Amino acid sequence: MGSATLLLALSFLSVLITAPRAQASFKCSSGPTCNALVGYVSPNTTTLSAIQTLFGVKNFRTLLGANSLPASTPTNQSVAAKDKIVIPFRCRCSNGTGISNHRPVYTVQKDDGLYHIAAEVFAGLVTYQEIQAVNNISDANLIEVGQELWIPLPCSCDEVNESKVVHYGHVVESGSSVAEIAEKYGTTEETLLELNNITDPKNLKAGDVLDVPLKACTSVVKNTSLDYPLLLSNGTYAYTANNCVKCQCYSANNWTLQCEQSGLNITNGTCPSMECGSSGLSIGNSTSTTCNRTTCAYAGYTNQTIFTSLVESTCSSTNNAPSYASKITLPSWRWNFVFIVSQLVMLYLHHSQ
Repeated sequence: MGSATLLLALSFLSVLITAPRAQASFKCSSGPTCNALVGYVSPNTTTLSAIQTLFGVKNFRTLLGANSLPASTPTNQSVAAKDKIVIPFRCRCSNGTGISNHRPVYTVQKDDGLYHIAAEVFAGLVTYQEIQAVNNISDANLIEVGQELWIPLPCSCDEVNESKVVHYGHVVESGSSVAEIAEKYGTTEETLLELNNITDPKNLKAGDVLDVPLKACTSVVKNTSLDYPLLLSNGTYAYTANNCVKCQCYSANNWTLQCEQSGLNITNGTCPSMECGSSGLSIGNSTSTTCNRTTCAYAGYTNQTIFTSLVESTCSSTNNAPSYASKITLPSWRWNFVFIVSQLVMLYLHHSQ
């Protein structure tokens, strides 16, 4: 009897030691829902399709776009154990914190426990206490096979430093530092510390889930659009407007959202018009002169309409426009000639005084 009691105590102690520590919730006070990301490190070899199912990602192309994978990537693409896959999902704010908007939903399997589901199935992105709370489970030890559990992934919709960003839940790896994470994701150490309520960067621990703000491309999407706010981070893409439009974000394009007609076969009919009024331009098309460009930009959609907007840009705001310096570029021998002539003129003026 004594040995059984001791064994039970040791087992309980080991759970306390290895259990994931409570994660700090991501601050979220904005009203609308938004797109968010988390980095999922697969504990076992799996496939992209299995990950899509686990996290309830509706559209496979959405998963590909968040990971900058080609649209031709097959659903059975293998994912090795310990590989990281970025998971896109919808975030909503509630009581000052952000959680995934009732997705993913996990169905309890035989021999499952809340700790196993949190720490192993979902790789520590949530704690078992968080799953227990949002699902109103009074006893963490009493869950049933077939029971559906909402997994509350951490997220946020708030602006950071007065800029719209995509909030990314980053699982801290062993040996990494706040400064290294900030440099990798293009933010500052101070921003990460403030955003995650960390008073001392030395307190960072492996397994922590950090709120990392990723700079998003700017756009002219209306706040009445069904996909507002359409936020994409560098190197990612997404299909929107019922798959009629493909948008992508690249820092090389001055952090401006680039959208075009998707070219996909639409199962529910045809796409609405994507023309910019009487300009003769459609979404993604542009006209340009020496130093000015007019682009037909995507501005959002409803169930029956795709909005467009004509956007004007000049040399100072476009990446590929010629610079003024290039207009006075001369071969080196001509520069020498100009220099000699200028010196002679100065010498003449000096002696004529």
